[in-house]
Parts: sequence; structure tokens; C-alpha cells
Amino acid sequence: MGTDKTLLVKGVKYLFVTALTMFLAPVVIYQAFKNEGHPWYIPVLIVGLLLATVAIVLGFYAVKLMVDSLFGKKK
Repeated sequence: MGTDKTLLVKGVKYLFVTALTMFLAPVVIYQAFKNEGHPWYIPVLIVGLLLATVAIVLGFYAVKLMVDSLFGKKK
């Protein structure tokens, strides 16, 4: 039982994108709450919340890919 290196690299790439969205989402949400009187408040807040959701989903998917590469898929 060996490690699937291509799947592991794909998981690490997804983990890197997850880290970027984990830092970008709170910044966007903070900027939205800082400018509550601005007409773009709601769209910026929605974008920030979508980025936070994407970060969570990508995090789970990246961990799943890395576990599958290390232990193999269940059949």
C-alpha cells in the first residue's frame, strides 16, 4: 500500500487555496462591516460569506484527498 503522489499533490494544492480563502474571507467580511453605510455593504458581505463557505468546503475536500492518497480509497 503506497502513497498516491499525484493525489497528494492535488490535495496540497487545494489546501493552499483553502489557506488563501481562509485569510481572504475575514478581511472581506471585516471591510463590509466597517462600511455599513455604503451602498455596496450587502454585496461585499455576501461575497465574504461565500468565500468563508468556500474555505470550509475546500478544507474538507483537501483533507479528504490527502487521506485518500495516503490510505487509499475504500472499495
